[in-house]
Amino acid sequence: MSGSRRDPAWQALLDAASAPYRQAGHFAWHFARGKLGMDPVFRHLLSQGAIPPGARVLDIGCGQGLLASLLSASGEAARQGRWPSGWAQAPAGCRYTGIELMPRDVDRARAAVGRIAAFVCGDMRRVPFPDCDVVVILDVLHYASVAEQDEVLARVRDALSPGGRLLLRVGDADARRGFAISQWVDRVVTWVRGHRVPPTYGRPLSAWIERLRTLGFQVESRPMSEGTPFANVLLVAARPPALQPAGGGR
Repeated sequence: MSGSRRDPAWQALLDAASAPYRQAGHFAWHFARGKLGMDPVFRHLLSQGAIPPGARVLDIGCGQGLLASLLSASGEAARQGRWPSGWAQAPAGCRYTGIELMPRDVDRARAAVGRIAAFVCGDMRRVPFPDCDVVVILDVLHYASVAEQDEVLARVRDALSPGGRLLLRVGDADARRGFAISQWVDRVVTWVRGHRVPPTYGRPLSAWIERLRTLGFQVESRPMSEGTPFANVLLVAARPPALQPAGGGR
């Protein structure tokens, strides 16, 4: 863990977001502590204001619902005046829905944070997506074939409100060593969590960006592998806002 993540305010958020998982079991709590503390994407999403207050959030491939717990802890920290200084506005008051294929993870999510979030156990390729303002997909799409990835992304675009945002983390297949390491670790973690290890379908970063632009998104890429050996990139893809009627709608 880098020194930048050791500040007291961030540690307090990690403690608060991990605490509910004690009631979901020993594994769930340790996994929450490790994942939230070591993965740079969670701190980035909060500090940079990637999820605005009051947003309807859809988390596809949500696992045991870590983001739901972190959003709840963030709202509480803001209400108590403990939000880290210099960060963007806290994502307070968000309404969260998670979709997860693995029943064990859904059980853990519901045991820990089911009272503050909704969870659907189902396949992202088939489950209907609710209307939303932010869609989060972290390290999940490579479990589907390229054609299925394209279909999921098109459905995400249709579910997002005008001006809504997709936060998509992918591995860059052109960064061969980092991508190979991330794929190996992904398979090991999947096995440890008690799940079948499926084939994976990666793409070069340029192909991900091109697909999103073809769907009408405005795309920004951000490296998201700090402190890790992986080749991960966070794509922030915005659906353009609705056009205003001529004459200002009057």
